[in-house]
Amino acid sequence: MLQVALTLALFVIIIFPLGTYIYHIATNKKTFADPVFDRVDNAIYKVCGVDMDRQMNWKQYAVALVVTNAFMIFIGYIILRIQFLPVFNPNGIEGMEASLSFNTIISFMTNTNLQHYSGESGLSYLSQMLVIIYMMFVSAASGYGVCVAFIRGLAGGKDGRKAMGNFYADLIRITTRVLLPLSIILGTFLISQGVPQTLLGTATVASLEGGLQDIARGPVAALEIIKHLGTNGGGFLGANSSTPIENPTILTNICELLSMMIIPGALVVAFGLMIKDKKQGWMVFGAMAIIFVIGLGVCMTAEHAGNPALAEVGLNQSMGNFEGKEVRFGIDQSALFTTVTTSFTTGTVNNMHDSLTPLGGMVPLLHMMLNCVFGGEGVGLMNILTYAVLTVFICGLMVGRTPEFLTKKIESREVKLAALVIIIHPLLILGFSALAVSVQAGLDGITNPGFHGLSQVLYEYASSAANNGSGFEGLADNSVFWNVTAGLAMFFGRYLAIILQLAFASSLMNKASVSVSAGTMKTNNVMFMILLVLIVYVVGALTFFPALALGPIAEHLTLWF
Repeated sequence: MLQVALTLALFVIIIFPLGTYIYHIATNKKTFADPVFDRVDNAIYKVCGVDMDRQMNWKQYAVALVVTNAFMIFIGYIILRIQFLPVFNPNGIEGMEASLSFNTIISFMTNTNLQHYSGESGLSYLSQMLVIIYMMFVSAASGYGVCVAFIRGLAGGKDGRKAMGNFYADLIRITTRVLLPLSIILGTFLISQGVPQTLLGTATVASLEGGLQDIARGPVAALEIIKHLGTNGGGFLGANSSTPIENPTILTNICELLSMMIIPGALVVAFGLMIKDKKQGWMVFGAMAIIFVIGLGVCMTAEHAGNPALAEVGLNQSMGNFEGKEVRFGIDQSALFTTVTTSFTTGTVNNMHDSLTPLGGMVPLLHMMLNCVFGGEGVGLMNILTYAVLTVFICGLMVGRTPEFLTKKIESREVKLAALVIIIHPLLILGFSALAVSVQAGLDGITNPGFHGLSQVLYEYASSAANNGSGFEGLADNSVFWNVTAGLAMFFGRYLAIILQLAFASSLMNKASVSVSAGTMKTNNVMFMILLVLIVYVVGALTFFPALALGPIAEHLTLWF
């Protein structure tokens, strides 16, 4: 518990200087690193033909994002299909099957990193570096760039102009000035703790029992650090961060936890600075923190309670539910990792989520369904602000006033856009889940019948639509049906919401500010923070409670009553 408290305390301490640094990058203000990074960025601008002073409206920004990502998807798909070539392929990995290649490339370009394959046997080193690691940088930078553009819209435009910035400049600056330096520093720390970084093939060694054992290795540290910093997820190995190869010590475990948390948290600080209202940023941070702490408490309590079914057959459960957990980390570190990875939409795991107790497993499932608990690559911040607009609208109806947010009136266009953003997420999760349990191709993938089987299906599509990437891993999901449907959920879950949110921010940006009066509802105080949390939970209950009642809640009731 001391380790848990220390991790959360370090998180709060780090996000202030990092958030201020990101604010300076987003607003093109001077930083201590400019003498170095200006030269790097200017060289990239010149090679790529980028005019960083050219401003884009929301449509141009969205088109630049989608077209750039689509081109990278095309190139990445080809590489996965031809990875059998003897180029950085010391283990002789074959080319990836078509539907799995589709799922994989969509997964990594949308910052989801859902893996229907095992990394050490499914990808060559060329694919790991040129597709997976590269896209972990680009997808994260794309998301953070969109979030910064979204905040610019809410703040009234960059430098007073009615524009949302330049996507290409944002992509380059976030990569070179945030993701790359942090990856080098923290990746070096992981190497010092024993995480491999090599281009040598699998090592065959003599085991203590006298036999031979193959130990996977490769450029693990490079992938490991950006998968956490970019809230990407996935893993070089199928066992992910539960294996000592990816996560050898408690220090690497804390490093990976903080790497997932610090940039999404820092973006909230940057948000408060960009809109020139730190209290508003604290309100958003407080609402996210409340939901996070509630989820963490539920997950820890449920896992410490153990499994009564195992107690009935004589297995001691006094230490709690240790099934599927790495004993080096125990229940508390496993519960923290579980809650962080699904709240910050990273998807990496240091324990098997499929082995969590029903209520313990419901926490990561619910946080992906809500998709606004800090979130990853800026998405969580944009989503919680969308909920804030909905909260303002509902409260405005109660008192008969035109709702206002950040000194702008919220009218029918903004409410419709916010409602669409909120509706898309449950539509993808519940729609694809209904399809999966209605057709034989979907049923064939369910290996665990009953309530838990439904939880597995819900988790797969919640993870896909939230661009999280973690899984219950009980599904036989490497089939054409699951590869295609999960790929579509990832694609639409990423781009539809982003486009609508850019349109929403642009609509607010083009509105004139209204004067604050005695009747204006304050949105930067504790009362609004509590209302925001309640609205998030109410909307989540209205959309997802029936499905949760048939899955993890029903499973919990059958175990305990």
